[in-house]
Amino acid sequence: MVQKETTIPRKLNIWLPLLFALVLVLGMLIGTKLRPVRSEVALTNPGEEVPANAMGQGKIEELIRYIEARYVDEVDRDNLIQEAIDEILSKLDPHSNYISAEDLKGVNESLEGEFDGIGIEFLVVDDTLVVVTPLAGGPSEIAGVLAGDKIIEVSDSIISGVNMRSTDVMNLLRGREGTEVTINILRGKETQKITIVRDKIPNHSVDVSYMLDEKTGYIKVNRFSATTYEEFMKSLEDLKEKHQMEDLVIDLRGNPGGYLNEATSILSQLFKEQKRLMVYTEGRTVQRNDYETTGRNFHQVDDIAVLIDEGSASASEIVAGAMQDWDRAVVIGRRSFGKGLVQEQYRLRDGSALRLTVARYFTPSGRLIQKDYDDKEAYDRDVIERFRNGELYSSDSIQVADSTVFQTAGGRTVFGGGGITPDIFVPFDSTIMNDYYLQLRGQIPGFVYRFMDANKGDFREMSLAKFKKEYAVDDEIYQQLIAYAAEHDVPKDEADIELIKEDVKHFLKARMAKHLYGDIGLYTILNEDDEAIKTAIKTLLEDKPLIEN
Repeated sequence: MVQKETTIPRKLNIWLPLLFALVLVLGMLIGTKLRPVRSEVALTNPGEEVPANAMGQGKIEELIRYIEARYVDEVDRDNLIQEAIDEILSKLDPHSNYISAEDLKGVNESLEGEFDGIGIEFLVVDDTLVVVTPLAGGPSEIAGVLAGDKIIEVSDSIISGVNMRSTDVMNLLRGREGTEVTINILRGKETQKITIVRDKIPNHSVDVSYMLDEKTGYIKVNRFSATTYEEFMKSLEDLKEKHQMEDLVIDLRGNPGGYLNEATSILSQLFKEQKRLMVYTEGRTVQRNDYETTGRNFHQVDDIAVLIDEGSASASEIVAGAMQDWDRAVVIGRRSFGKGLVQEQYRLRDGSALRLTVARYFTPSGRLIQKDYDDKEAYDRDVIERFRNGELYSSDSIQVADSTVFQTAGGRTVFGGGGITPDIFVPFDSTIMNDYYLQLRGQIPGFVYRFMDANKGDFREMSLAKFKKEYAVDDEIYQQLIAYAAEHDVPKDEADIELIKEDVKHFLKARMAKHLYGDIGLYTILNEDDEAIKTAIKTLLEDKPLIEN
């Protein structure tokens, strides 16, 4: 049986494709209406179709387009957008912020723990870049650069005698891993061109570790970057295995924080117990998240002292707060900054980023360390106010913002709402506030380079231990520094010369030690006269440091 052929009217053949297209468009429109709003900020150009409900693309973008198209004067579109972003974020907490694509690279470098470059520590002396030291194993050392070399050209750009800023020099020296840069150095009276292949340069977050005495180790952590746990553990292993360290001083002064996971990983190594709460975070859209110890610590440490000050923030306060709440360490110094907010970073389409506060963190006892930020100006002035009200000089002047009482594991009373209050107070060194002292300190690196270059034979056979014990900066060298500073626009201040002399001489000796022995030399001398370090050593010598203090 032959099936009868079905025929479609000719007009329907013509309109059917159009009908399908109409249905498709209608489906897309309905899908757009039903689709959830994307949580990202994206700015479009004038003339583009802008979904009215898209975040950051509605009225603000429409307003900017009208201004750009019709306003009486020329406007800077990017500047308008930046000001709009700043104004929006100003209504949130002080730590939610926008980071431009240009600035983001530097921010990430400080947290990721490395950058691409040639690996030198340098100093600008009299408009000349002087190599303080090539980093061990770095590309400059491999290429033959030596301490004391003067870099006069970078890729045919003259940098000597042109008053370049350090940031400008770094921009010339840095570049992608694997690329080459040619420098022209002056070594003695001879010039030499050296080609260096740029490589990954570690950006260390542990400044130094060494033994303060026969049983007490010291680790200085300047931030919590992606490599901090690894650096800390390497230092701890060295102190335990090579020096039989028993007690430990962890210096978190001036540490602004960083990655939460790096801080909790270090904490987990300082407790032998398993599942001990170190910190927890919680926010409006973020469920409570507990961070607990693993019980798998590799090295046993006896008594611990943690040093903090008004510059210790965020992850530093997590470490100090957990150690204090569990009575694991004596916290020494001054009240910490008071940042108890957790940020997440979101990359935007143009390479910039939004760093947004998503949660608060709480210490094991339940303390919120974040200080009040309802008054943004007062928040920014907080540390200055601590100077003015005398808090940095006397523990009696410490102002506790939250009077809620919390208990440590041992029953000691602690407070939240404005930083970690130390168990033992150490006052601020008022010499730091002397203008002439600060100006002289600024001249010391250049002076030390010249002095050590002229007198290097005097130190050739001197060990750090001998330098620490026997060498002293005499009054003649102090007067030479004053004369050097006067030649560099720091006029002599007769009223303060004697007042600050011993402090300046001590810092001068520390910078000499850095020139000779690196960072371990610098901190060995600096810490010799540091009241917080002295207090920590004395406290850790006691049988039960927490009970007795």
